[in-house]
Amino acid sequence: MSERAADLLTRVATYQFGPGADEALFPDVDGLDVTTTRSGRPRQVRDGDDRLLEYGSDGRFTLGVAGGRRLLDGLDDARHQVVVGDDSEPFVREGRNAFAKFVTDADEGIRPGDEVLVVHYDGDLLGVGRAELPGEAMLSFETGMAVKVRHGAGPDSSEASSD
Repeated sequence: MSERAADLLTRVATYQFGPGADEALFPDVDGLDVTTTRSGRPRQVRDGDDRLLEYGSDGRFTLGVAGGRRLLDGLDDARHQVVVGDDSEPFVREGRNAFAKFVTDADEGIRPGDEVLVVHYDGDLLGVGRAELPGEAMLSFETGMAVKVRHGAGPDSSEASSD
């Protein structure tokens, strides 16, 4: 990977997910497989067979399950996390959406459109997706979709895609 692409990816990770996210996502940038567009802009970032993320045309990352796991393991705080209980666990693992009624905790800094991690209260990653509500509203609303889950972690921790 070029130095320019590595610098871009680490800066976007820090901007989007906060300090420490670049080290969590890219501990060894030289070992990553980065596919690019014809213009040379990074598109997909993989580590072996695991898709970490996609760099969108809007300049933001969309996470894969492997990228979500790296953020969950690499960040000390609960940034970008939505916590659900047992009622939602099997559905989110399958790639189904998380609803506000079942959210037990959420980062109050989450804004609609943010990329988030859906986590079981015991700390397991269930899926990754896009926040549909602010973090504070996820806790207070009794109805509505909290997170549009893009990828569920699957029952055996392999990436399962949702439509």
